[in-house]
Amino acid sequence: MSKKVLVFAEVRNGKLKSTAAECLTAAQSLTGGSAAQLHAVNMGKGATEHAAELGKFGADQVHLVESPHTDTYQGEPHIQAISQLVEKENFDVVVGPASPTGRDFFPRLSARLGAGLLTEVTEVSLDGDTVVAKRPIYAGKCIADVASQTPRTLVTIRPNVVAAKESQAGGKVEAFSPSFDDAKIARCTIKEVQAGKSEKPDLTEANIIISGGRAMGNSDNFKILHDCAEVVGATVGASRAAVDSGYAAHDMQVGQTGKTVNPSLYIACGISGSIQHLAGMRTSKIIVAINTDEDAPIFQKADYGIVADLFEAVPVLQKEFQVILG
Repeated sequence: MSKKVLVFAEVRNGKLKSTAAECLTAAQSLTGGSAAQLHAVNMGKGATEHAAELGKFGADQVHLVESPHTDTYQGEPHIQAISQLVEKENFDVVVGPASPTGRDFFPRLSARLGAGLLTEVTEVSLDGDTVVAKRPIYAGKCIADVASQTPRTLVTIRPNVVAAKESQAGGKVEAFSPSFDDAKIARCTIKEVQAGKSEKPDLTEANIIISGGRAMGNSDNFKILHDCAEVVGATVGASRAAVDSGYAAHDMQVGQTGKTVNPSLYIACGISGSIQHLAGMRTSKIIVAINTDEDAPIFQKADYGIVADLFEAVPVLQKEFQVILG
């Protein structure tokens, strides 16, 4: 069996999010090997520029929605555009990221289409004609098998858990012009978007992350991590304990109730390694842990462990990074 699948490719600030490639890779398991069954929808300013990239990861056809309504994300225009496209092309499954954007409008899109919804999944496949998936529960300690038996299904993929793989080139481009209901859109409008101060990649996109825990002691001490991160182009994160203690902002939180990350290198400084934190970074390629407690749970997951005071170890690491990078 196979399904006709549409993938929502998220664009932020004119840049294609890495979740687009991840969702396309995950969705290939639903098409029964038929490349023609996998489509993508891209909307917003500069959408045309990303069509080739989507084709590289298996999208046989890319539907472009270019409208002032979709230049800045608002739920209602996205719901109207995608629901009309789904009905027009008769898609069986719609796949998107479990990002703040996906979490916001996919449930409403599901209601609009009368479709089933599987959220925060890490794997998706077909069992006969049924869409089945796996999703972590209880802070990642258990994996639930979930399924949708509705004729149409929506699926959100947890970011940074599917390894994106390039597929055969596709990417035929077709413009799609929805009929927007301005009255519904006007109920809620975006007045202003304020960009963050940092120009470094968001945690979910970062290749290197240096995170601090409760052992940082206060917010000022995070400077030691920022200084080290500056040398290697890393993004600074934090554990829930550090955030709850007021040492770091919530958007820096890595974990079950924060952000799920998948960097090439994750350096955990003064983080004990609770289940909640591990759930958000366990898929990192290389994990380095720095902790004074040699029995800290983080060492069971780490590839490299340093039993030391982070305030002594991090400056040494920074100097070594500077030597290596010249």
